Amino acid sequence: MRHEEFMNGKFREEKMEISTLPSEMAQDIISTADRIGRKIDAAEQTGKEAYGNVDMVNSPSHYNQSGIECIAAIQAALGPNFKYYLQGNIMKYLWRFDYKGRPLEDLEKAQWYLNTLLEDVAASDES
Repeated sequence: MRHEEFMNGKFREEKMEISTLPSEMAQDIISTADRIGRKIDAAEQTGKEAYGNVDMVNSPSHYNQSGIECIAAIQAALGPNFKYYLQGNIMKYLWRFDYKGRPLEDLEKAQWYLNTLLEDVAASDES
C-alpha cells in the first residue's frame, strides 16, 4: 500500500463517534480509557522511580558533565545547523518509540526535541 493512498483514506476504517454508541457501551469505552490512563501514569512513575526519580526526558544526569549540558555543547558546535540535529532526533524517537519498551518516554523525548526546535526557529526569526 502506498503512503499517499493510506493518507487519503483509501484504506482507513470508518470511525464511530462515541455519541452514536449505546450509552452502556460508551460508558465502557470511557471507563476503559480512564483505566488505561491510570496505568500509563503508574508506568511513568515506576520508570522515574527506577531511575531514582530522575527525569530522563528533561534532565538526564548522564548528559551533564562538569555543569555543561551536552545539548548546549552540540548547539555551540553546530551553530545554524543545530536545527537539523533536532529534526533528526525527533525522527529517531518517533521511529523507535514502539520498539524499546518505553514508548511514552521516547514520545516525550520527541516532544522535547520538537519544543527545542520550535524555540530555536522562533529565536532565528526574531534576529
